[in-house]
Amino acid sequence: MRSNVNVPRGLKDQVDRELESGERIQWIGMPRARFFTPGSTGAFLFAIPWTAFAIFWICGASGFQMPDFRNGAGLFPLFGVPFVLIGIGMLSTPLWTYRKAFKTVYAITDRRAITFDGGRSTTVRSYPPEKLQDIYRKEKKDGSGDVVIVRSAWRDSDGDRRSEELGFLRIENPKEVESLLNELAGTHLSN
Repeated sequence: MRSNVNVPRGLKDQVDRELESGERIQWIGMPRARFFTPGSTGAFLFAIPWTAFAIFWICGASGFQMPDFRNGAGLFPLFGVPFVLIGIGMLSTPLWTYRKAFKTVYAITDRRAITFDGGRSTTVRSYPPEKLQDIYRKEKKDGSGDVVIVRSAWRDSDGDRRSEELGFLRIENPKEVESLLNELAGTHLSN
């Protein structure tokens, strides 16, 4: 079994529970933990002016003084508090992305590729060899990168185009993983 990192025992146990009888792990790994990923950077940058404006609004609504809560007018600045809390949530997006990396594990077995995306709950995705026909690699200068198995695109409720890439994201050696996945997909074609 090849691996790019030492997978924590709890995650390894989770992978083992997912395996079918006789299925063997060929490769197991985890994403590189990074605070600023493309998804979290946008939210973080947007949160800076959002939160600053919400705080400024609260201060302006209170006349730049401590509000007097004994009368009803002193409560008006509190309407800005939810916007500050939303801003704090967006500012902390890089932290949640970083923590999620420690709860995510990827595995390639002799039968399929499996992703375990952790967080509050774990999303398990299984990709049999026939689903590995259109994979592609995105590599950074340092050699790390992504092996994308599925790219889905849709329009949100506002009509804006959205997309999501699924696969083995932010891994150390995407070229090796791509090769193993192509090998697995090739065994399906030869059967």
